[in-house]
Amino acid sequence: MPELMPYDRQAAVWYAHRWAYSRNPRFYDFEEIGGDCTNFASQCLYAGTGVMNYTPTFGWYYINGNDKAPAWTGVPYFFNFMTREEASPGPVGLEANPEMLLPGDFVQLRFTNDRYGHTPIIVEIGDPPTLGNILVAAHSQDADYRPLDTYHYQEIRFIHILGAYPQQGPPQVSPPPEEPKPPFLPPWPIFWPT
Repeated sequence: MPELMPYDRQAAVWYAHRWAYSRNPRFYDFEEIGGDCTNFASQCLYAGTGVMNYTPTFGWYYINGNDKAPAWTGVPYFFNFMTREEASPGPVGLEANPEMLLPGDFVQLRFTNDRYGHTPIIVEIGDPPTLGNILVAAHSQDADYRPLDTYHYQEIRFIHILGAYPQQGPPQVSPPPEEPKPPFLPPWPIFWPT
């Protein structure tokens, strides 16, 4: 079994801050065709791992808006890929409780239907973690530093990223996200209605 590579959480969070209120032109914006939240989550995760899995259908990769794995943009597929037991290339994690969470981990929310439908990235977390001090960034309802308790949802689950299994064989060519930059911190406080 290949050894896990470390996950650069700081790079993932910096990427989240950089692109929370805009779109990286290297990636298609799926906002008008189902939402962009998991695409954004995947971009953040890729910024922290640098490894994709090019397995057709069941992998986790992005080449362009028409050539990507379902797990790159689909909420349930993202969860299934990240929590897989197989040691295949790409990031891997586990379903977690709030006490296990760190910045760079992910939240999934189920609103009114039977499926989870939103994937924000955790950018900051208090101690002890509560829904009021777990802050997220997201697309599709663009947000940064948004407390989880400002969402109205029916069910919530968390994904703690353990690291990434390395790519094996010849490297694949894909457009890498822009290099992470230090986070943009607005000069004003951000308040979310409760």
